[in-house]
Amino acid sequence: MLILSRKSGESIVIDGRVHVKVVRVEGETVKIGIEAPPEVPVHRREVYDEIQRSNQQALTRQSVELPKLPLPAPAKPRRKTAKLS
Repeated sequence: MLILSRKSGESIVIDGRVHVKVVRVEGETVKIGIEAPPEVPVHRREVYDEIQRSNQQALTRQSVELPKLPLPAPAKPRRKTAKLS
């Protein structure tokens, strides 16, 4: 793990495509801004972990057979009525 010190307004660049900037520091909270190409997903760690858990469950979950619904009854033919003029 690379550990860097950055002040407010300073940034780092990852792979020449991802820019991470320290926007401001409020007490123990650091606000950061991230610029990345649209094809590079950027998530908070807890969101990323949940996505991974959901994907893993979807892969391992056994398929559930859906109940078969009854077919609707065939439509009755309509009677033709003579029009009176």
